[in-house]
Order: sequence, then structure tokens, then C-alpha cells
Amino acid sequence: MNELAQFPLSFLDYAAFAAYFVVLCWIGYWVGRKEKVDSDDYFLAGRTLPWYVVGGSFIASNISSEHFIGMIGSAFIYGICVAAFEWTNVGSFSLLIWFFIPFLLVTRIFTIPEFLERRFHPFLRQFFAIVTVISNIVAFLAAVLYGGGLALHKLFGWNLWFAIVVLGVVAGSWAIYGGLKSVAWTDFFTVIIMLVGGLMVTLLGLYMLSGDSHSLVDGFRVMLERNQAKGGVWKEAVLQNARQMVHQDQYNRLSVVQPITHRVVPWPSLIFGVFTLSIWYNVLNQFMIQRVLGAKNMYHARMGIVFAGFMKIFMPVIVVFPGLILFARFPEVLQMPWEQVQPEADKGYVSMLQMLVPVGLRGLFLAALFGAIQSTVNSVLNSTATIFTLDIYKQWIRKNATERHLVHMGMWSSVIILILSIVLAGYVNRIEGSLFVYIQTLYAFFAPPFSAIFILGILFRRINGPGAIAAVVFGFVFGILIKIYVGIPGHPTWLEPFSNQSLVNWLFCLFICVSVSLATARPAPEQITDQLTINWRKLNLFEELGTAWYNHVVLWWLIFAVGVVGLMIVFSGLLF
Repeated sequence: MNELAQFPLSFLDYAAFAAYFVVLCWIGYWVGRKEKVDSDDYFLAGRTLPWYVVGGSFIASNISSEHFIGMIGSAFIYGICVAAFEWTNVGSFSLLIWFFIPFLLVTRIFTIPEFLERRFHPFLRQFFAIVTVISNIVAFLAAVLYGGGLALHKLFGWNLWFAIVVLGVVAGSWAIYGGLKSVAWTDFFTVIIMLVGGLMVTLLGLYMLSGDSHSLVDGFRVMLERNQAKGGVWKEAVLQNARQMVHQDQYNRLSVVQPITHRVVPWPSLIFGVFTLSIWYNVLNQFMIQRVLGAKNMYHARMGIVFAGFMKIFMPVIVVFPGLILFARFPEVLQMPWEQVQPEADKGYVSMLQMLVPVGLRGLFLAALFGAIQSTVNSVLNSTATIFTLDIYKQWIRKNATERHLVHMGMWSSVIILILSIVLAGYVNRIEGSLFVYIQTLYAFFAPPFSAIFILGILFRRINGPGAIAAVVFGFVFGILIKIYVGIPGHPTWLEPFSNQSLVNWLFCLFICVSVSLATARPAPEQITDQLTINWRKLNLFEELGTAWYNHVVLWWLIFAVGVVGLMIVFSGLLF
């Protein structure tokens, strides 16, 4: 792909973006205008969020520049398999709906570290809080700000540092001002703009592929045919890189089921990823679960996740299909030397925008891109400030702080965290490879120890604090040793993918946690109450499911689950 001209905007584009920004500001101000003197109101929106805001904010917080830039770039290279990062959420979403939501809402906790302290030991609260703050700044905020700044730099020629600072300041404002209530409602508005803007680019790409017919059906057919790579330059491009991608001579771009040696999506991740990574991301990750904890009640929490699940079904249309379209149009990119392929692929979406989006509609896309960055930044910023204020500051520095003081500390810590993230964002460009893969690799390192102890801790009352502490400490050490081992010649190739490393570490943590727990004293009675471990006889799985068949959680969850399973079967390699 050649460098294209910059992305000029017309009056209509500026007007569209200005309208988006005005509405966003009005929503943020209106819902956050109440004086914040109560930590429950500031950090959990007073537990008043309806299901559509819970689900919309859940997805908006998840989508950001690493999707529009990095995930599309990965789809350009690896094909449809990266859609598994969206579709396999059906597992963790289902567990969240049926087990974790009833369980977590009963505890009335503010943060996951608070739960870890009550179930295991104060050390785990502090350790998890510190790891969360670090990972949120490094893996989320800095990377997202860099990706957004890079997009603005490529599109409009803005100085990279200037773009990062502007994005950080503007995007973080509502998190600092209004707390979770402002964040969640602005997210709900933003996700609508993101979906519309992203879909527009995909449709224009399909029209481009259709040629003179100008038919979306023809464009979709061409996209699939060229990604099958059965002949021509498309076959040559795939065969040239097959060994780099899967250590084999053949490669299927239209299958989510890939060999165990696949760099990004080996087949074990389709089965075990829900336990090694997805539970940590969707349940233990404060900036995701905070929306659920802020829901009006259990019904709104559950239906919010069902709503988010339907959006996960649709997400590959706007963050994977563009990658397939780009491969269909520019297969020669994959004929470059491997070390140049990923950086060039990450430029693909920007080039696609410059080539396809006409003047007059570019303002809508700019709003969608800004919205994707803004929603993630303010969500992560709010949750990180929540963790710092309640689990570090209040626990270590000022145990008797008033509610008003905690709210003020939450605001000031948000400012400091934002500044640190902006500074670090300027150095993310030193990483090698895909922005998306960089973030997923960090997730895969942080997740296994905490996922293991959380699952064991709520299921088995014999698991104790020493076992959980040993699993977390040795789990992180073991994770580092795996990274060192795969850098030594002679290691098994199946251990190279980060998701396989995550699975091995998760199994190791399970073993350590169980072994140490059985070798030490039983936990205290107050650590294994029905609020901290699942009592299957008392767990109210079938309460607050809806008042009629058409708004019933079971109905909509089944449609969502069947839809995902159907898509996984279609793209299992059996049909293409």
C-alpha cells in the first residue's frame, strides 16, 4: 500500500464531529451534574445503570484504537481467526450471566481486590490492586492513546505527541468530572457512533471489491473467494508466510480453528481461553465489571451482558472484515519480508479510510475513532482511580478518610494516572509487531494466576489464603521463566503462542493453589461464607430473569449463544 494523501475535512465533516462532541459533552455534564459526595455514587453510579447502558458501556470500554488499528491489521495477516477474540466471549459471558453476577451482586463489593481480601488475605488485595494499576496504565491507557494518536498523525498530519495529549485530556475529562455515571452514559452514546462509523467503512470496502456491479453481495463473495487464496497472488502471499504463522506449509485464512502452533489463535485458546484469559478480562478486570456492579439490579446486570453479547457477534463485521477486505485488495503486502508485514498491515485501515471514505462522511468516522478511544480511556481511567483510591490509598494511607475526601482523591488520582499514561504512550512505538498482539500478550501474562485463584476460591471452600498467595507469586515467576525458555533454541514450537503460555501457567497455578491449600490449615469460617463462595443450594440462579417471555434473560441468552456457535461452525474450516 502506498502512502496516500492526508485526510482533508469539509465543512460537513467538521459539523458532524462538532455535533457529536456537543452531544457527548451535554450527556457527560447532565448525568454527572449532581455533587459527588458519596463513593458509591461516584465509583458505581449509585448502582442505577439500566441494562442497555451496562451493555453499551461494557462494549464501548472494550473497543478502542487497538481494534480499529491493531486487530484489523492482524485480520489482514491471519484472516478470520482473530474474530475468535470476540466470539469466544460467549463462554465467559454465559458464566457471568448465570453464576458470577448473582454471586458478585450479593457481596455488594466496590472492587475485585476487596473480594480477594475477604476471601483470601489482605496481601492479595494489595498485590492485585498494584498489578491492576500497572497493567491498566501500560497495557490499556498508554497503548490506546498511542494507537489513537498514531491514527490522527497518519490521517491529519498532527504531531504524534500533540495528538496523544489532546486525546488524553479530552477523553479523560468526563471520568474525572462525573465518575462512572458520566462514563457509562457517554459510552452508551459513543458505542452507537462507533458501530455506525465502523459499519460504514466495511460497506464501502465491500462496494470497492464488487467492481462495476456495485453490489454488497458481490463484494462479500469476492472477499471470501480471495481470502480462500486458492490461486494467483493471494495463494502466493499465504504460502510465503504460512511457516511464520503456523510453522506449517499450508494455511486456511477462513477458519477460526487453527493449529496449536498458530502465533495468535491456536486451537486450545478456543476451549480454555475462557478460563485463562476471558474470566480475568470480563469478570476480574475492574474497568469491565464495574459496569455490572453499577447496575440497577440483577436483571439489568444480566440483560446488559446479553446485550453486550449480541454486539460481540456483530463486532467482527467492523474490526475483522476490513482486514479481509484489505487482503483481498492488497495481497502483495504479505509478500514483503515478514518483519515488515505487521507494521505495514497496521497502516492498512488508515489507508482504507483515506481511499474510501468520501468528504462529508469523514466527520462521522472521526467521531467513531475518537469515540472508541474516548470510551476506553475514560472507562479505564475511572476504574484505575477506583482501585487506587479504595484499595491502595484508603487501605495504606488514610483508613479513616471521609466519603467526600475519597471522591476528591479519586479525581486527583485520575489526573495523575492520565499524565503518566500520556507520557508512556509516547514510547509505545518502540514495541515490535502488532499493537493488538502486544496488548493481548500482556493480558496473557497478567491473567492466569488471578483467574486460577478466583475460580478455585469461589468453587471450593478448602482453598485458603496461603494457597492463593503461593499461586499468584509463583505464577508470575513461572510466567517469566516461560518467556525466558521460549527464547532459548530447541524449545517446542507449540509453546511460542502467548495463549498457550497462558494455559500452561494457568494449569501450574491451579496445581500450586490446590497443593498448598491442602497442605495448610483450612480457611477461617468468615472467609468461606455464602457471600464469598458459591453455595449451590442457595445460589439464586433463576431469580430476576424477566417478567414476560419477550424480555426474558433465558430467551435472549439462548439466541446469543446459538448465534455464536453457528458462526464458529460456519468458519470452522469445514465450509471454506
